[in-house]
Amino acid sequence: MKLNEKAFALACATAFAIVWVVCSVLVMVIPEVMSNMTSKMLHTDWQIMGWHMSITSVISGGILWALLAGITGWLIAKIYNMQSSQQKR
Repeated sequence: MKLNEKAFALACATAFAIVWVVCSVLVMVIPEVMSNMTSKMLHTDWQIMGWHMSITSVISGGILWALLAGITGWLIAKIYNMQSSQQKR
């Protein structure tokens, strides 16, 4: 089965954009809980650093993450298709 690289890249970018928006909203609504969770995930005391979020950083960060996810998704699909075609030989 061959993957459509463009469609897979768009799906990855869209999924990351949705996760980014949800995460950003959670940080805005419950910053202490999210800071505590981030501290545990990164094994550091995140509360010392604190959150510094603006709407500009949310938008630019979301665009960059979606772009990176799209490129990564395209690369994964491309590699998958190459491997898949080699196995048929």
